[in-house]
Amino acid sequence: MTIRFSQRLDEIPGYTAGVPAGKAPEAIAASGIAQLASNESPWGPHPEVVQAIERAAGAMNRYPDPGATLLRRRIAERHDADPASIAVSNGSCELLLAAGQALCEPGAEVVYAWPSFSMYPYIAPLSGAREIRVPLNDSYEHDLDAMLGEITAATQLVIVCNPNNPTSTHIPIARIAEFVEAVPDHVCVLLDEAYAEFQLHDDPEESIDLWRRSQNLVVLRTFSKCYGLAGLRVGYAFTSARLRSVFDAVRQPFSVNALAQAAGAEAIRHQDDVSQRVERTVVERVLVEEGVRELGLETPDSHANFSWIDLGDAEEGEVVGALGEKGVVVRAGTPLGGPGHIRVSYGTGAENQRFLDGLAAAIRG
Repeated sequence: MTIRFSQRLDEIPGYTAGVPAGKAPEAIAASGIAQLASNESPWGPHPEVVQAIERAAGAMNRYPDPGATLLRRRIAERHDADPASIAVSNGSCELLLAAGQALCEPGAEVVYAWPSFSMYPYIAPLSGAREIRVPLNDSYEHDLDAMLGEITAATQLVIVCNPNNPTSTHIPIARIAEFVEAVPDHVCVLLDEAYAEFQLHDDPEESIDLWRRSQNLVVLRTFSKCYGLAGLRVGYAFTSARLRSVFDAVRQPFSVNALAQAAGAEAIRHQDDVSQRVERTVVERVLVEEGVRELGLETPDSHANFSWIDLGDAEEGEVVGALGEKGVVVRAGTPLGGPGHIRVSYGTGAENQRFLDGLAAAIRG
């Protein structure tokens, strides 16, 4: 008898990580590779966060707090919210997929822009819903009017990635507010803000204020980027107590491990560290954008910790390969929905200069 696999497996795109397989993070660092493929912070977490992890490590024989009580309370205190409205997860991806499982089913529709975050195409095959991809506009931004035009009575979920991954563009919150207001009440709008702290259009708190005013809005955030905790996978959402319970119903228990809870609860207390990390990132962003444009290549103004680069006449695979030979790892655009592009995360100043030098050699070669 042959084991039968679910047909939905044929529709799941599969995730290609930017991290080199088979190497631990410390081994990658020791190798001298410039790891600029995964939108991580090149700077480690705050020392007091490391200490909080060390303190928690001694109790690993016990399960973590199933309600992540301290972490949710600290997030709520930081944003003047009710802890009951804060959901936490194993990276924001888990909440994204939970939203799809909880809100979508066969006959339902999910609408999102494309290219955008590579986890969105998982929602339809996992839930049985029909996906509707709306192309970005010529400025690599969400075409919100076109997205509104695709919403029907069957639409259950609309996703807006802002700033958008992989294109790094950002739509000001005033325009997002107009969009949310125009979306019918039966539709959940999921505003995915993994990179919100890096954008310069608005105060990141403005989207939280919009959430307070809206009945159908969920805002996703993460500790992976500006807090430097990608290795622990901690995401969170501003939602309603009802939606939080629904998301929890479709997820496994204890999804946020004890070390991640301790790290997140401590990290959110160090907003000065976040501000410094963002400032350092913006400095490197300017360096990379100017260097790329000096090579005659186009890149939209970034509001994230990475750039989306149009390679023009250069061949994507050759450029990625040439950079790899120089010890610089970037993401090819084709798997991200943008053939002829690459996405490069900002590293340290030395790493970014190494990328620019390698890119120049690849283009000229």
